This record gives sequence, structure tokens and C-alpha cells, in this order.
Amino acid sequence: MTILVTGGAGYIGSHTLRLLRSQNRDVVVLDSLVRGSEKNLLGATLEVADICDSAAVEAICRKHNVDSVIHFAAYKSAGESMTHPHLYWRNNVEGTVGLVEGMLAADVKQIVFSSSAAVYGNPDQLPITEDAAIRPENVYAETKAMMERIISWYGISHGLRWVSLRYFNAAGASSDGVLGENWDITTNLIPLVMKAALGASGPLQVLGNDYPTPDGTGVRDYIHVEDLADAHAKAVDYLNDGKPNLTVNLGTGVGTSVLQILEATKNAAGKPVPHEFAPRRLGDPAIVYADATLAQQKLGWAATRSYEDIINSAFTWHQSQRTIGQYWTTQS
Repeated sequence: MTILVTGGAGYIGSHTLRLLRSQNRDVVVLDSLVRGSEKNLLGATLEVADICDSAAVEAICRKHNVDSVIHFAAYKSAGESMTHPHLYWRNNVEGTVGLVEGMLAADVKQIVFSSSAAVYGNPDQLPITEDAAIRPENVYAETKAMMERIISWYGISHGLRWVSLRYFNAAGASSDGVLGENWDITTNLIPLVMKAALGASGPLQVLGNDYPTPDGTGVRDYIHVEDLADAHAKAVDYLNDGKPNLTVNLGTGVGTSVLQILEATKNAAGKPVPHEFAPRRLGDPAIVYADATLAQQKLGWAATRSYEDIINSAFTWHQSQRTIGQYWTTQS
């Protein structure tokens, strides 16, 4: 039994790949390396290909006797998706069609899909449950919703079996400091906080301090990347057990504000994080956090790490990158 991990050279994919290999599972990675890094694979088997190429996907599945796929391969910047939407329609949507067509041609009929809570948009109520309205507010989120529907329709028309994991704000680094999230290729909050804390940028821009929240800053559900990896492994097992198709949220169920993140980083770094307040970003909700009860009921999964664990692991990893001279620049 071999698991094909698309996008395995990326941030969440590489953490999941590492966990699967530690569990002695046979794994192969399909990645174009356009945005992923081969060094994240830590020696795992790599096939360089474009998921839009269904013939290549079929050949890789046959070559490695693949029976399940974990699908991470997607572009993920909300801002970029609005300025360069064609990249997202092709890579995310067309790519998912190409992937599934190649899988089915090789008689591979199990897929775990890396979706996103971004599909919900601005929620009507909290916590967010899986039956909340799907209202994407940018092209990236729309592609994730479309990818879910594409996979679901292949389930109806061709017997594809699937689990879609809608996760909230992925963050942190591996507990042993081997893998992390490169701040040069992300717009996520935690790496940008680390960049400011370690003097590799100017002050962090905190977007909004007038939200209706306890401290005025936005509140999100931050989930440790190693908890996410565990959920993907459990989702594969769920499909292997022949259980029905499933969509679940992955989150902690706890909201954390930007100022709480900065305070935790101050504790990790031993000094305050330089920051300044800026206007809110249009369309950003004040508070977002998950109801992950269904994931616990169906997958036997629950997040085990706190936001302090996220900050401590991220700080350790980013600091280590300075020590070994990786992507390190200092701005005055």
C-alpha cells in the first residue's frame, strides 16, 4: 500500500510526509517544485511532475502501486489569487481534475483533500461547523470550494472515495526543529511575527486594533502543523477502513488574538516584537474559530498542541535558520 502525497515538498505536505514515513508507510511525493523545496523531503522518493498532466499522474500511480492520495498541491495566497487568478484556476482547479483523472485511470480511488476554512468566508455564527454556508471571499477560497465539489462529483460519477479536511490557521514547526515555514514564501501571520522578532524586517504591521474583540485585534484558530499531519494520517486510515465520504473541520476550537501571539513571541524571544497598527484589511472577519467535534467523532482526532507550542516551535526553527545562514537578511 503506497500513499502518493501531492505537494509533499511544501510546508504542511512535508510535515505530513515525515509523519507517514515515521509510521513505516510507503510514500512517494509528486511535486512540481515550483514553490516547494526538495530539501523538505528529507530523502523521500520524489516524482517531479505537474498534476495537470493526467498521463503523468497515471504513470506515477502505476509505477509505485499507489492506492491512496493525499492532495496538498495548490497555490494558497489569497492576495495573489486576486491579482493573478489564472494561476489559481489552472493549478488548483484544473490540477485537481488532472490529478483525479490520472488516479482513476490507474484505478486509484481514495483521496484525502487538503481544503481550507477559507471556504466559509465571513461566518454568521461561531464556532464554525461543517454545515455553515460556503461563501468564498477571494479566488483562492473559491478554488478550494470548487476542488471539494470536483472531488465530490467524481465520487458520485466514478466511485471516488474521499475525505476533505477544512483546516483553520496552520502554523508552527516540527517539534525537533527540522522543518518549518519559510517566511520568504508566505504571507501567514506567524512567520511574519518571527521575521519582525528576529530583526529580519521592519515592525510587524498589525492590521486592525479596533475589532469587537477583547484586545481589539483579530482572533483566529491557530492549529499546529504536526496536529494537521496527524489528521491526514488518520483520514487515510478512515478510508482504508471503508468508511463513507467525509468533510470535517480541523481546528482547536479556541480563538487567539494577534496581541496574544505577540505576547507569546515576546516570551519566546525574551524581548518585545516590534509592531505598529495599521487599518483593517477589507473583508477580514473579527473572530474565526472551529467546531472540530466531528473530526474527533469520525477520525478520532483532536488537536493536542497550544498556540504557545506553535510560537515556541516556530521561534526555535526560525532562529536556527539564522544560525545556519538560510534566507537571512537584516533590515535597518
